Amino acid sequence: MADFALALALGYGLDLLLGDPAWLTHPVCLIGRYIAWCEARLRRGGGHLRRKAVWLTLSTVLLSMACAFALVSVASLWGRGARLFVMAVLDWLGLAARSLATEAAGVEKALGRGLSAGRTQVARIVGRDTSQLTGREIICATVETVAENTTDGVISPMVYGLLGGPVLLWGFKAASTLDSMVGYRDERYRDIGWSSARLDDVLNYLPARLTALLLCLGAALCGLDGRHALCIVRRDHANHLSPNCAWSEAAAAGALHIRLGGTHLYFGKPVEKPTIGDDDRAPESADIRRVNRMMYAASLLMLALVLGVFLWARCA
Repeated sequence: MADFALALALGYGLDLLLGDPAWLTHPVCLIGRYIAWCEARLRRGGGHLRRKAVWLTLSTVLLSMACAFALVSVASLWGRGARLFVMAVLDWLGLAARSLATEAAGVEKALGRGLSAGRTQVARIVGRDTSQLTGREIICATVETVAENTTDGVISPMVYGLLGGPVLLWGFKAASTLDSMVGYRDERYRDIGWSSARLDDVLNYLPARLTALLLCLGAALCGLDGRHALCIVRRDHANHLSPNCAWSEAAAAGALHIRLGGTHLYFGKPVEKPTIGDDDRAPESADIRRVNRMMYAASLLMLALVLGVFLWARCA
């Protein structure tokens, strides 16, 4: 576990320094291509899609884990240093703190140029229809995305990277990618994506609750209302169709004293969601910067936990 923790800490540092370079074909893109290819073949073959969904889920997760295992195993032939290096690179590619913050900051910058630019930019990071969003809705959508992806893109990968190294981390990333591509409840994806959505719910169950706590602590460290964040988490953590998403979103809403959730358009159809938080004030573009600071603070607290595990494992 000491090597897992050390590689994860190094990977986190690489993510802060480099983010996701545009010139690099990201492994998530490769996983996405496999999912799209496999889904198309399964749909053409006829038969019961709910049974085929299990194959789609298992094959994607296991293939991703196998690739990570193969890379680490080959690197091990050149010694511990090479193994740590490859593990750190794989962990880096599995984390998304900097890219998440960069995309969110891009929305704030675009809003400064006008509503149309803001709608175009926020469409890069949300799955809902953005063509009719108001400025307030764009800000709330960005805050929701940063809060939710603090779990999916930062804390959960760090948890699984700590527990099982890059192999387990990339198993989680595969499940998360599946959920983002086919884990919807509409008519098209309900059958082919049900197992992917359930697996993502299970894997994020504990990390989502840990993320909420870290965001509350991070809010306090950033000078925001960490106590109110915790109160809203306790009150509104179940106000979502997902069993996990509202935990981190409630922490953000509480710390910022704004209301999230409500009805949004997905694939041209309205989806009603419960509200999260109190409408104490109108959202403002600076809230995007504030939630980014919360995300970074939460990730640094998680990094401190990782380093603590490393020191414990070295001394044990």
